[in-house]
Amino acid sequence: MPLTEAGKKGPQGEGALQERVRILVSGRVQGVLFRKTMMDVAKTLGVTGWVRNLRDGSVEALAEGEKTRLEELIEFSHSGPPGARVTSVAVEWSHFQGEFRGFRIVH
Repeated sequence: MPLTEAGKKGPQGEGALQERVRILVSGRVQGVLFRKTMMDVAKTLGVTGWVRNLRDGSVEALAEGEKTRLEELIEFSHSGPPGARVTSVAVEWSHFQGEFRGFRIVH
């Protein structure tokens, strides 16, 4: 989807392009504080949304915020915290919804 279709200007920064992204991280990413660390990174970046473990051993996140900040969260996802061994990261961009307040771990 072209950036101009998905993005909206939002309140986080004047003229900031707002996006939504789904991130699916595979590898040894459970039991290594991946969700907690991702939540801390997201909060530092001012990104909203959630992160959760999936039954197949992967971690899924749905996040919204400035595109550049989301790209930083994706970059974190490629390595994760110490102890994580990321084998793949899938990213799916979509329209900003503005539905989240804060970033949290969901079950």
